[in-house]
Amino acid sequence: MIVITGGGTGGHLVIAKAIKEELNKRGIKPIFIGSTYGQDKAWFENDNGWSEKYFFDTSGVVNKKGFSKINSLFNIFKHTIKTQSIFKKHNIKKVFSVGGYSAAPASFGAILYNKEFFIHEQNAYMGKLNKLLKPFAKKVFSTFFYNDPYPIRDEFFNNSRIRKQINTIIFLGGSQGAKQINDFAMQVAKTKKYKIIHQTGKLDYQRCENFYKENKIEADYFAFDNNLIDKISKADFAISRAGASTLFELVSNQLPTLFIPYPYAAGNHQYYNAKWLVDKGLGFITTNPKLEDLDVKIDIISQNLKNINHKNGSKIIVDEILKG
Repeated sequence: MIVITGGGTGGHLVIAKAIKEELNKRGIKPIFIGSTYGQDKAWFENDNGWSEKYFFDTSGVVNKKGFSKINSLFNIFKHTIKTQSIFKKHNIKKVFSVGGYSAAPASFGAILYNKEFFIHEQNAYMGKLNKLLKPFAKKVFSTFFYNDPYPIRDEFFNNSRIRKQINTIIFLGGSQGAKQINDFAMQVAKTKKYKIIHQTGKLDYQRCENFYKENKIEADYFAFDNNLIDKISKADFAISRAGASTLFELVSNQLPTLFIPYPYAAGNHQYYNAKWLVDKGLGFITTNPKLEDLDVKIDIISQNLKNINHKNGSKIIVDEILKG
């Protein structure tokens, strides 16, 4: 039996879900070990693809000081010991970590209780927990470091196309939105040169809606959409944050993108994610977007994005986990 552990944020959890779904296809229902903090419960509490789910009362250690840090470390240690009984109950042989603070107890438990241990690192800047645990892992999967395929749903590949010129732009600031991206979307919309698809985020939806209505601008604007593939497929260019899963969804759809990395991401990892692609001449990056940034050639970039990621990322990872 296999444990999948980690999460906290959607970037980690989307990988946990992809690997779980691949295991389900093979008749395996893994165990999930996560945290009551962050988004773990919202994603998986009612998901029947797991044979069992455990949500520990653990939180991150980074940015904590004094007693608060000691308390978090003690809590992780306490729950690491607790994993022994879970491993025994479910006859766990392998542990797959997607990183994030909620991965700590089961990851340390895998090492302590001698289970085969695997890590998936999503970003171009390795997280502190993954960096610490890397020497103990049987394998570390990473697109940025080792050219492993990034697990992305087939729809992004199946609906891909080569973009030749910019007629329609999609603005992606994530579920909560990004004021800077929203402001730029409205600036671009005012030119009336492009069709606009705009994910505003929940927090800034009303302001954006008011803008489009007051200026009588037709646009496809919405707070959030769990199934973005249809909207991404219609676009010729994207303006987006640079979380790894979003980046590889756009890459897999061959959609050229101007990245505006979230500046407060841990280790500035969004900047490094985007830079990895920009250094290959396959994207753009800025901290201060301007209308001139849209005056770019995209056809060759769109064509060459096809070579960056490949289908069956989850299948290849699960094949490796189940080996031996």
